Amino acid sequence: MSNAKTHNSVWDAIAGTPEQAANLQARAELMRSIAAIVERQKWTQAEAARRCGVTQPRMNDLLRGRISRFSLDALVNMAARLGRVQVRIKAA
Repeated sequence: MSNAKTHNSVWDAIAGTPEQAANLQARAELMRSIAAIVERQKWTQAEAARRCGVTQPRMNDLLRGRISRFSLDALVNMAARLGRVQVRIKAA
C-alpha cells in the first residue's frame, strides 16, 4: 500500500497552506502573462524592463521563471504597466 499523498495542483504539493499555494499560482500566472507579452511584442529584455519599470537583470529573472524573487505586489505593478490587470476568484 502506498503512502503517497495526492494534491489538486503542483502548488498545493509545494506550499504549506492553501493560501501559499494560491499566492504561488497567482505569481506564476502573472509571470507567464508578462513573459508572453514580451515574446509577442518581440521586445528585448532591456525594452521589456523599461516598459515594466524594472532593471534588465530583474526582467531576466522573470523570463527565467525565478518565482521566489518576485512578490505578488511587484508582479501586479509590472503587469499594470503593460495593460489592465484582472483578478478572478473561482469557488472551491
